[in-house]
Amino acid sequence: MSVSVSGAAAEKNPWRSHTARICTITPETPGVRTYELELEDPVERDHYRFAAGQFNMLYLPGIGEAAISVSSDPAGRDTLAHTVRAVGNVTDALARLGPGDQVFVRGPFGTPWPVAEMLGRDVVIVAGGLGLASQRAAILFLMAERACRSVTVLHGAKRPDGLLYGREYDAWRAAGVAVHTIVNEADASWSGPVGLVTDLLTDSLRDPSATTILCCGPDPMMMGVAKAAIGRGVATRDVFLSLERNMACAVAHCGLCQFGPLFVCRDGPVLPYERIAELLRIPQV
Repeated sequence: MSVSVSGAAAEKNPWRSHTARICTITPETPGVRTYELELEDPVERDHYRFAAGQFNMLYLPGIGEAAISVSSDPAGRDTLAHTVRAVGNVTDALARLGPGDQVFVRGPFGTPWPVAEMLGRDVVIVAGGLGLASQRAAILFLMAERACRSVTVLHGAKRPDGLLYGREYDAWRAAGVAVHTIVNEADASWSGPVGLVTDLLTDSLRDPSATTILCCGPDPMMMGVAKAAIGRGVATRDVFLSLERNMACAVAHCGLCQFGPLFVCRDGPVLPYERIAELLRIPQV
């Protein structure tokens, strides 16, 4: 899978950051917020383009950078959304900021979901926990293009309060997207299914030979999804995973995200399962 980057984006200095202001902050789940950012330079804002599945490096001076998926509509031109869990120095510091505060943005980087190649196919988007943040842009793209035969979202979380973007499900369904959720642990408010997200796959694979799987979440969960889908008849070439690794430079220089012969920041994060299946079987690669 190759990525075509055109126009100003292809000529960008990958080390150059651009200033942005936080426009809004939306609480999502405990410890997770969506930040809408506006690039301050109007020329940069007009030229900025990203594809669903790519990420930016968010930089806070004196603290560091963090790789965060862009979770907004790729067709949008006003703001960039990043859904962030506060789990480290950079993201903890980001959680202390508010609307009007400044951050720096470098990107976009990485390989995207192959959404442009799904004409007439059934697309099943499988997400575990925060993994749905990487896929929201793909969902919004597919909703707007309406080029697929069907789009199904399967989202699993440990508990009901871990399900992302719940306020958007009605709009997704109204646009023809089937949305199914499942949790590992129910509470008094939950009346839906309890189990693993792989439990939802069987009823979602109507025509495995014409189905593309887009999956993001913890490695064991993604391996389970890939094996279940392939076992049901989905071709290995039609299963795509988005890997989560420590991406510190985003240009394959620091080596922290090396995955066998690959660098996740450059060769991923989205990769076809058939290319990485053997690597995923090796612990701690």
